[in-house]
Amino acid sequence: MALIVQKYGGTSVGSIERIRSVAERVAKFRALGHQVVVVVSAMAGETNRLIELARQIQKDPDPRELDVLLATGEQVSIALLAMALKDLGLKAKSYTGPQVRILTDAAHTKARILAIDEERLRRDLEAGCVVVVAGFQGVTEDGDITTLGRGGSDTTGVALAAALKADECQIYTDVDGVYTTDPRIVPEARRLKTITFEEMLEMASLGSKVLQIRSVEFAGKYRVRLRVLSSFEDEGEGTLITFEEDAMERPLISGIAFNRDEAKLTVIGVPDRPGIAAHILGPIAEANIDVDMIVQNVGHDGTTDFSFTVHRNEYRKALGLLERIRGEIGARAIEGDERIAKVSIVGVGMRTHAGIASKMFRALAEENINIQMISTSEIKISVVVDDKYMELAVRALHQAFELDKEPAVPATA
Repeated sequence: MALIVQKYGGTSVGSIERIRSVAERVAKFRALGHQVVVVVSAMAGETNRLIELARQIQKDPDPRELDVLLATGEQVSIALLAMALKDLGLKAKSYTGPQVRILTDAAHTKARILAIDEERLRRDLEAGCVVVVAGFQGVTEDGDITTLGRGGSDTTGVALAAALKADECQIYTDVDGVYTTDPRIVPEARRLKTITFEEMLEMASLGSKVLQIRSVEFAGKYRVRLRVLSSFEDEGEGTLITFEEDAMERPLISGIAFNRDEAKLTVIGVPDRPGIAAHILGPIAEANIDVDMIVQNVGHDGTTDFSFTVHRNEYRKALGLLERIRGEIGARAIEGDERIAKVSIVGVGMRTHAGIASKMFRALAEENINIQMISTSEIKISVVVDDKYMELAVRALHQAFELDKEPAVPATA
């Protein structure tokens, strides 16, 4: 008998028929003797509907009251699912985040989990109950309802699995696992049987929407066995997110991620002196704008060009800040480009193999795709290219690294 935490997203509980389908899936696990905790999101579209209601009252809704409002979406889902389970003859109990006592900090609309009191859940599980918990929400020490931000139900599921020391946390979504890249761009994309936490964390941070990045961080930190599955298919093993040492052999590249949500800013001709980078990025940081890639090119006339990327939604704000400090930093000009995309290759195999970067750059050059910026880590190489070449770049790299083929199985003695 295993203890399993299952998380179902909004599309998985988007209608009464879907909720009944989830209940039937859970019943199969109970029939096998497993203990099951189910974490659910609000029904598809409900959170957006509630946000729109709030904005009809307040243009910029009060964060505390917005959390009170948004938490009602999951409350509907847990009650309906518990009813569906009981209708199948199972014992079931639903809980909101505050009822469980998922303790968070007080950062409304983007709270972080501090602790979970799992004793109540353990008692219910021992009594043979399926426990249904609202994802996305918690409570502060003062009793205020909080929400965890977009995708927070994934984090709730992983956090409960960590607290309960569950055998596995299963994330059910509308795809049947993690793919080498988006199949809508590359039809030959292949579902991965396994991927390391490091690789999944990079993929999530680089634009892959399968898992919320905080949930992957949580799973890696507490060594929670994590699996991505489809709630629309009864068969399939999905993708297991595991630890590198669990695998005998890793492919050079596991996947290709991409992100259209970036913009580039370039400060041209600033003095090449100590502290200039801090002078440029200081106001950006103070405005709470996240900077991603940074490139500095030193010229021969004592000046330097300084480029960096930000989220496209922050582009105008960042451009305005740079224009205001242009005189202070002595820049000749400020340039910006909203028509860029970031394409990244990810794989732990990079640690032990040379020539990955040159192969990537060669594949892009053969398609006449110009690289504007480059960023690297131990297991990732990212490039900025013109937005119109993004899909071509993804397809070229997928083919160059032969990601449509299963990796070779290592020979055994």
